[in-house]
Amino acid sequence: MRVTMIGSGYVGLVSGTCLADFGHSVTCIDKDETRIADLQRGQLPIYEPGLDRLVSENVAAGRLGFSTDIASNVAQADVVFIAVGTPSRRGDGHADLSHVESAIREITPHLRKGAVVATKSTVPVGTGDRLEEIIREIRPEYPVFVVSNPEFLRQGAAIEDFSRPDRIVVGVADEAAKRIMADLYRPISINRAPVLFTSRRNAELIKYAGNAFLAMKITFINEMADLCESLGGDVQEVARGIGLDNRIGPKFLHAGPGYGGSCFPKDTLALMRTAQEFGSPMRLIETTIDINNTRKQALAQRVIQACGGTVAGKRIALLGLAFKPNTDDMREAPSIPLAEMLLAAGATVVATDPQAMRNAASLLPDLEFAPDPYRAVEDAEAVVLVTEWNEFRALNFAELAKRMRNPRFIDLRNVYGRAELSEYGFTYHGIGRAAPGERG
Repeated sequence: MRVTMIGSGYVGLVSGTCLADFGHSVTCIDKDETRIADLQRGQLPIYEPGLDRLVSENVAAGRLGFSTDIASNVAQADVVFIAVGTPSRRGDGHADLSHVESAIREITPHLRKGAVVATKSTVPVGTGDRLEEIIREIRPEYPVFVVSNPEFLRQGAAIEDFSRPDRIVVGVADEAAKRIMADLYRPISINRAPVLFTSRRNAELIKYAGNAFLAMKITFINEMADLCESLGGDVQEVARGIGLDNRIGPKFLHAGPGYGGSCFPKDTLALMRTAQEFGSPMRLIETTIDINNTRKQALAQRVIQACGGTVAGKRIALLGLAFKPNTDDMREAPSIPLAEMLLAAGATVVATDPQAMRNAASLLPDLEFAPDPYRAVEDAEAVVLVTEWNEFRALNFAELAKRMRNPRFIDLRNVYGRAELSEYGFTYHGIGRAAPGERG
């Protein structure tokens, strides 16, 4: 099938490339001429493991291309995906649909008869109805096929998620669109991925509900971690114990600094605002957002307390800046408020990250950067593990201790253990793991 992807950011580029890899002819469109020129040269705007290889292979095979030309590419497409950003709207937290509506207005004059318009962007309930109205306003004679096809891609594992998904959700309003989308996803459904055809509004709700539930799960285990610290428990053992219950499961039960990234913060906020607007407030989501924001703002105090109550004039090393491993995404990353508050408290903060330092430099101009953990900890009073990159999972602690002024290790991801680090003279501080016999 011929596919045009409007938007060549994270979702559009990954989805378009994977569809091409399954044999479809895909063109990714973007208004950013520099981005398209870079993509045509094989330079990707994002880091995602394996994506560069997949892009080059499908470009070489003639199945994947990049262009700024909307008109001719939309006119040839069987399916046109909308994969543009829907950031939180300033002032009220609702999803900003201006890019989505602008894209619809641009593509509608060029749509061929029988083509499907599918939203990959995360959009509020009722957006599909609104897009259908816009198309009818511009082309009353056009047989409208608007579907909702939300993405469920984890940054760092997006190719695997697209190729072998837990489920494919397609919100449709007619049988013709259903048949086209079934044909599009047939190569993936052969892998026994369940395809759920439902209404457009249900599909839009499923995306928000899924992200909100996972955000609540993360927030729950973080609150359990705080209780474990007060009572002398170990949150990792608690998480393992409850995660063995099949009704709960082990995923997203890893205590840490709070959720971040491009999806959970904006999607929980958008769902909360929508629920309030329609008179059906979601108290659990409201509380989840509040707890998560408070947690990220309190991270620096953990470090300050571990350093004896002050970090003024002290050098603090951060291992990891991206909101999670295997991405360079700094959106809503816990490292941002942590670094800002440590700097405000008078510390010198030096950080290292395998991929995110370039993006972090514009957000945190007063941060110092180091090429690896061992140079980052030179003369440091403490080292803080913020993002659990594989590169940080097997550190040489003898070398770290030798380079540090004071061997303190604040482990915000519980990668290591107190006994392991004490052998090298480190004072260890984890999340939800009180020292033996310690309470409060």
